[in-house]
Amino acid sequence: MVKILDATLREGEQTPGVYFEGHNKLAIAEKLDSVGVDIIEAGHPLISNNIYKAVKQIANMGLKAKVAAHSRSTKKDVDIALDCGVDFLGIFYCVSNARLDGVFKKDLSYATEQISKIISYAREQRPDLMIRYTPEDTVRSNFDNVAQVAVAAVKAGADVISIADTTGYMIPGTDRSMYDFVTKLKLVFDKEGVAPQIAVHCHNDRGLALANAIDGYRAGADIIDCTVLGIGERAGIVDLAQLLVLFREDFSVTNEWNLLELNELYEFVSHYAKIAIAKNLPIIGQNAFTHCAGVHTHAAVINPLHYHSLAPEIVGRKMEICLDHMSGISSVKYGLQKIGMEDVEDTFALQVLGEVKTIGETGRTVNDLKELERIALWCRQNTEETA
Repeated sequence: MVKILDATLREGEQTPGVYFEGHNKLAIAEKLDSVGVDIIEAGHPLISNNIYKAVKQIANMGLKAKVAAHSRSTKKDVDIALDCGVDFLGIFYCVSNARLDGVFKKDLSYATEQISKIISYAREQRPDLMIRYTPEDTVRSNFDNVAQVAVAAVKAGADVISIADTTGYMIPGTDRSMYDFVTKLKLVFDKEGVAPQIAVHCHNDRGLALANAIDGYRAGADIIDCTVLGIGERAGIVDLAQLLVLFREDFSVTNEWNLLELNELYEFVSHYAKIAIAKNLPIIGQNAFTHCAGVHTHAAVINPLHYHSLAPEIVGRKMEICLDHMSGISSVKYGLQKIGMEDVEDTFALQVLGEVKTIGETGRTVNDLKELERIALWCRQNTEETA
């Protein structure tokens, strides 16, 4: 059964200009728990005292989800994270040759020893702790380096190995496939007699984070990382709502997620992150279930599934009809019915449509039923005066 790790409070705060005050972090954690995510990555406690306090309070909220802290591969980081009382510790250390040689000035054997030592230390402190090791920039690192250190990490006590596409480098169906990478690493684990859970952390630099995450899942990944609104470093990571709906509707994943809570969660995070929800954002965006073109609306009014592959009700939404310069007579009649004007004559509906199209050509839509009612009254009065 796939698990969802939401990193809005950690990765999300790496978005330029985004910071959630402590009380709002607690509210976001509570809302994520209501949605039903499995793991809430609450932050990197060493970064600041405020983050430390927030992680500690979230860890003590009694949530159903596991609460995770982020940590470098140092005893100091581990100690402060464990002091927060978290259930899950994510330790990272890059093992690419370029980083080992050019930044750390260390060789692979040193890195392996350091990572194993820190994981063993964390395991000794908390035998019940869930420990993840992430070779940062996994997919661009030398595979043999990744495999060697990952196996050593598991033998030292890591429960999860995370495959991080740190720069959004992977492309499905190519020689940079997340499916192939997960498959290859699983073969190494089988050969070495270890069986960690595998997580995938996919960045969206090429717009392929969700596709790569699904590729990882299809290859057997156990945990998928995501955030609300897909926020995070640069172009962010996988979007939570899209991931959950895709799993529920297209992969028949039966986790008990409460998708009806997503709209409130997104509005809350959007407000405090000061990032608007894009109107065309799948699932949550204002236009996600809105029809505009006349041909579309005519068919959708008869049966929404003619132009929906997802039912809006799964996330508590409704189909909407947008009235503007692209509208047809069926759209207008549908709108008139909603204001109680049933069985209007085509000549009258065409008059209303003409007014709607004129407004639409200014770049404005008529979505307010009260305005449509005023337009209809205007047209009715003009018809009476002409008669």
